[in-house]
Amino acid sequence: MSRPSLEVADILRAHGEAFRQAHAGRLSLGQLKVMSAIEACRTAELGGHVARCDDCQRLAVSYNSCRNRHCPKCQGAAAKAWLAEREADLLPAPYFHVVFTLPAALAAIGFQNKAVVYALLFKAAAETLQTIAADPKHLGARVGLVAVLHTWGSALTHHPHVHCIVPGGGLSPDGQRWIACRKGFFLSVRVLSRLFRRLFLEKLAAAHARGRLSFFGDLAQLAAPDAFAAHIAPLRRTEWVVYAKPPFGGPAAVLAYLARYTHRVAIANSRLVSLDEQAVRFRWKDYRTANAETGAVKIKTMSLSPAEFLRRFLLHVLPTGFHRIRHYGLLAKGPRAPDLDQLRALIAAQAGAPPAADQHATAEPEPEATAPPTCVCCGGRMRVIEVFGRGRLPRTAIVTRFWLDSS
Repeated sequence: MSRPSLEVADILRAHGEAFRQAHAGRLSLGQLKVMSAIEACRTAELGGHVARCDDCQRLAVSYNSCRNRHCPKCQGAAAKAWLAEREADLLPAPYFHVVFTLPAALAAIGFQNKAVVYALLFKAAAETLQTIAADPKHLGARVGLVAVLHTWGSALTHHPHVHCIVPGGGLSPDGQRWIACRKGFFLSVRVLSRLFRRLFLEKLAAAHARGRLSFFGDLAQLAAPDAFAAHIAPLRRTEWVVYAKPPFGGPAAVLAYLARYTHRVAIANSRLVSLDEQAVRFRWKDYRTANAETGAVKIKTMSLSPAEFLRRFLLHVLPTGFHRIRHYGLLAKGPRAPDLDQLRALIAAQAGAPPAADQHATAEPEPEATAPPTCVCCGGRMRVIEVFGRGRLPRTAIVTRFWLDSS
């Protein structure tokens, strides 16, 4: 894969130190670690290895990646491994995509209390889907879902929301039948929105009462119970955004969607346009221009000062150890997780089709062989001949012509 002409790492290397100095004492340890990791990613600072072509003897030096989950270059391998595991979890049912978004008035509280508020967002969204689905007036079944947290809008603003991928049906209360939803329709968005609003505000008020929320700067007055109650009172009457997208075309489409969303970071290197001393320019989607019929939006170019770009990028650093992908209900993980093969059989019985062959009861399939790296010059096989540590230069390539792989 060719290296993009401009990367977030380039912006950090050019302007990161000045940004650190200008914001000394105001950056969290997590933000500082992310900056350092991306700056060092695929450089000699992290070490690497030297490979030699069997045919033309050409040398290639490859530096190690930082593997930080906020790094735009380090998500490919993690996403591939995660998707390989999820492929075995797919059910032969239509899948729906439901998005739960926090109002802007609460997003500010969420930024100052990321671990608490983002966890409440997950819980309220999952509980909303499970509660409404379990109601006999709607579906009357126990459902499962995969939820993915995103905290950004296309312009890198703080915009916390959870994407939920939900099979279109669930297990009956007695556990003996699969109950499918109506074709093309899962649950009422209006009903989901109202319950989500109530559940989240209840959980947020409970967290405030237990002293789990902290407030700083312009929000400092919200530490007082009366001020906090007055702040959230109008939110009990406003409409909250819950958006349901049309069902996916099938399991392959679900995997394709998950591949795009699960390990996404705030901005991909491919969206960056240019960098100079005055500005970072990048492409963004202006959803205000969305076509009512097709949903198409205009792609524009935004220009920000390097300091403002870095400030926005670092808004989306998650707390250490916080899980941004979570599984609930029928798709939950752990020793008490439901038997997916049994669910597949019940789905087949509900649809009147013969059960699919059990792919998981047979012997484990042979792992897919990874193709050895090939020479960019002649296509020959590359073999590792030296591994070098952090901050060291490769001995082999110092006196020899070599090719540097920094992609």
